[in-house]
Amino acid sequence: MHDYQMGLAESRFADMVWEHEPVTAAELARMGAEQLQWKKTTCYTVLKRLCDKGIFYNEGGMVHSLLSRAEFYGKKSEQFVDESFQGSLPSFLAAFTSQKRLTPEDIAQLRRMIEQYEED
Repeated sequence: MHDYQMGLAESRFADMVWEHEPVTAAELARMGAEQLQWKKTTCYTVLKRLCDKGIFYNEGGMVHSLLSRAEFYGKKSEQFVDESFQGSLPSFLAAFTSQKRLTPEDIAQLRRMIEQYEED
């Protein structure tokens, strides 16, 4: 199972990759220095960690994503529900809505999603 956890710094770096891919590792190091005030070595270390997690790959100095931003956060959400609620989406929703009320728009959107899945 892949590790779909990212700290804030890794997340900001990943956003740079997703926004500019395909992008060279050298260009990422330049952007990391400019936007995050990181040293070149820090950029390469974080890139390697994200590649090791199966999110990106670096081939010949050109960085591409293995997962889109939406795919990554979908898998991260699934991992959270699996680990925290034994994979039970209803248990997650019960916990979530006990702390935050759903708006009528939220409820309508959830109904549409359920109806769409029932049709498939």
